[in-house]
Amino acid sequence: MTDTWWCEHAWLGGDSVADGVLFAVNDGRITTIETDTTAQPGSHRLRGLVIPGLANAHSHAFHRALRSRTQRDRGSFWTWRDLMYRAADRLNPDRYRRLARAVYAEMALAGITAVGEFHYVHHDSGGAPYADPNAMGHAVIDGAADAGIRLTLLDTCYLSSAPDGSPLAGPQQRFGDGTGDEWAQRVEALRQQVGAQPAVLVGAAMHSVRGVPIEHMPSVVEWAAAHSAPLHVHSSEQIREVEQCLAVHGRTPTAVLRDIGALGPQSTAVHATHLTAEDFADLDRTSTGVCFCPTTERDLGDGIGPAPALLAGRGLFSLGSDSHAVIDLFEEARAVELNERLASRVRGAIAADRLLMAATYDGHRALGWADAGEFVMGAHADFVAVQMDSIRTAGGGATVENVVFAAAAPDVTDVVVDGRAVVVDRKHVTVPNVETELASAIAELMDAR
Repeated sequence: MTDTWWCEHAWLGGDSVADGVLFAVNDGRITTIETDTTAQPGSHRLRGLVIPGLANAHSHAFHRALRSRTQRDRGSFWTWRDLMYRAADRLNPDRYRRLARAVYAEMALAGITAVGEFHYVHHDSGGAPYADPNAMGHAVIDGAADAGIRLTLLDTCYLSSAPDGSPLAGPQQRFGDGTGDEWAQRVEALRQQVGAQPAVLVGAAMHSVRGVPIEHMPSVVEWAAAHSAPLHVHSSEQIREVEQCLAVHGRTPTAVLRDIGALGPQSTAVHATHLTAEDFADLDRTSTGVCFCPTTERDLGDGIGPAPALLAGRGLFSLGSDSHAVIDLFEEARAVELNERLASRVRGAIAADRLLMAATYDGHRALGWADAGEFVMGAHADFVAVQMDSIRTAGGGATVENVVFAAAAPDVTDVVVDGRAVVVDRKHVTVPNVETELASAIAELMDAR
C-alpha cells in the first residue's frame, strides 16, 4: 500500500529547501519525490520544515538517570564516572527495559529515528551471567521497539580497568566477558537471536584502549569485519587517558587502534578530543569516522575537539548525546560550530548544512544504516517536522540555518519512522506520558537498594 506525505517545506540536501514536497512511501521506503505541489486529499500533512530522521550515534541509555544529579560540587570526569558506576550496579533487565523505553521515547520526541547504543552492562552483579547471557541486550532492544525507533546495538567489549590490563572490580565486573573470544561468542549468539529484525542491527564496540587489553582487541575487530558491522570505540576523550596510554604502550590511543587494525571506514572513534598530527593522518588515511558528543564533552569538562580538521577528512562525522545531559541533536550540531568559535575566535567555520548532514546522513551511516538520513528514492521514509514559527524560530524562515542555530528538540512536532507516525503533534503515539515513565524508571533505579 502506498501512502503520501505532503510537506510544507523540506530540506533536500545542501542549502536546498523546497516548498510543497510530496513523498510517496511504500513498505516504509520513499518511492517518489515531487516538489512544488499542493496538498492532495488523503495525503498526510507535515507543517514547518521537514528534515530526514536524526541519528544519535552514541548513547548510554542508563546515563539518563544521572541528569542533574551530578551537578553539585566540583569534580572531574573520573569522579562523575564513580557515580555512573553506582547507577550501573542497580540495573537489571526489567529496570533497563523500562528505562530504555522511556529514554528512547524522549529521543523520538526530539526527532531521533535511529540510535547507537554503546552497551556494556552485560551481566548480573559480580559478573555472573544471566540465564540468557544477552538478557540486558534484549532489554535495550525491547525498549527501542516500544519507542518506535531503529537501534544499532553496539555490543561493547570491556575487559580491563586501565591500559595496563588491571582487572575489572566492583560494579565494573558486570561489564566483562573474560576474554575477547568469549565476548565474540556471546555477541554472535545475540546476532543470531536477533536474526533479520528490520529495525535492529548488532554492531561491535571496544570500550576504550584502557578497557580492552591489546591482545584481546583482534577478536572484536575480526568479528566486526566478518559481519561488515560498525565498530565504535571511545578514544582520546581525556588528556589523562592519552597520558596513561603513552605511559603503558608508548603510543596514543589512535596509534594503538591503527596498529591492531581497528581503523577503517566501518569504524568510529567516539570523542577524538585530544589528537596529535599523526592521529589526524591515521584517521584520514583509513577513512575512519569520528563521533562528537558536545553536550557531554562540555558537561564533563573534556575539552573542545578539532572539528574543522576532522570534517575536512575522509571519514564520517557523526553526533551523539552520550550521557544525555540533554537529548537534543540540534544542540549537538550547533555546539560543534559554537565551540569552535570559542576556541578560534572566528565565526562560520562550519556551514549549517554540513552540521545537519552530520546529524542525519553521517550518523545513520556510522550506525550501519546506509539507506537512511537523506531524502532519495529507496531510502527509509523517516520524516521530522520542525516548527518554523515557534518562540525560538519565529522570523527566521524555513531555512537550514534556522533549524541548526535556533531550533530545539521541543520544536519537533511530528516524527515518522519507516512510514509510520511515531510522534504526532508533539505526542508519542505508543508512549503517551514519556515524562511520567522517565520519572518512574529513574526513581526506581536510583532509589534501588
